[in-house]
Amino acid sequence: MPAVPFVDLARQHEPIVDELRTAFDRVLASSAFILGEEVDRFEIEFAAYCGVGHCVGVASGTAALTIMLQAAGIGPRDEVIVPAHTFISNALAVQHTGAVAVFVDVDYGTGLIDHEAVEAAIGPATAAVLAVHLYGQVCDFESLRALAKRHGLLLLEDASQAHGATYRGVRAGRLGHAAAFSFYPSKNLGAFGDAGAICTDDGALAARARRLRDLGRGTDEVHRVRGYNERLDGLQAAVLRVKLPYLDEWNEARRAIAAEYGQGLEESVELLAESPDSPCTYHVFPIRMARRDQLRRDLGREEISTRVHYPLALPDQPALRNLYPSFPVARARDWAARELSLPIFPGLTRSEVGHVVSAVNKCTSGRRLHDRGARAGHLPPRGHRAETI
Repeated sequence: MPAVPFVDLARQHEPIVDELRTAFDRVLASSAFILGEEVDRFEIEFAAYCGVGHCVGVASGTAALTIMLQAAGIGPRDEVIVPAHTFISNALAVQHTGAVAVFVDVDYGTGLIDHEAVEAAIGPATAAVLAVHLYGQVCDFESLRALAKRHGLLLLEDASQAHGATYRGVRAGRLGHAAAFSFYPSKNLGAFGDAGAICTDDGALAARARRLRDLGRGTDEVHRVRGYNERLDGLQAAVLRVKLPYLDEWNEARRAIAAEYGQGLEESVELLAESPDSPCTYHVFPIRMARRDQLRRDLGREEISTRVHYPLALPDQPALRNLYPSFPVARARDWAARELSLPIFPGLTRSEVGHVVSAVNKCTSGRRLHDRGARAGHLPPRGHRAETI
């Protein structure tokens, strides 16, 4: 069996290569390489897709998080509650504003921020909650919204792994006061390099974000605030415009692959719990095993590429250790110790999925999950979807 890649963007791009080349030629002819018409049009189209009034294109997901927080008024002397199980950009963005990140635990089954942990962490300096929609699934937003309203907090989204995901029928990106997106190439909606966006219905926040991304400059060319050079490239916007109409189709392909995995993997493999409020779009397909690192080595010998999302809880990252307050994060550390992401991308074939399933089952045969009996209630039903790839 040939090697199975973790992601193969060439397969995803091949059917639309002519559209992509046309978009490249369009940008080349216009010479609008920074901002410009392609960015303007993408902002309109992505805002419409998410169902919000404003989209502000920026240079990366980290820039989107930082500028969103700053445009929302977050700064020194503020605290922002952040899940302990997520990518480090969430903490760094808070740090870039001068605010303090407060780490809290996540839900055992989904890895998403736990609203009870959030409530326990709210203090007099708390200004916002950053809800990270991890793995393609939206957080328990109703509980978070009620908490934020009761305590007068901003509720912000990191939707970088949730392009097209919904919560009770509402798309990620329009649930909170504002949302940050990353369009890193491997995302469900990916550019040809770094790119990001901020979505919001708050016109004043969007206007501040536009100034901040462009060195604090207004339309009159006067720099009234200390901003950043974090503008979206015209080429990236053009690529994203080509891909956006295919996003829902690609998400369905991911769901179908996830269903094949769910039906084929043995009971000893712990799957992501999927909330009925937010059907997962599977940016990655995470499993959890007691002997994760051994399994990864075994799969590597079968030429199956895997990743770990993420190997350390944020309070344990050397760059962050002892800098910020942290509440108990045992579940976040459990995710860090046992999570392994299997290959999933549009274009992954049924035979490749079957090979991955067979290899995982062979490698885990006879093993039992740590504390499986106590945790069985968190597992999603096997074969919970029946789509074909």
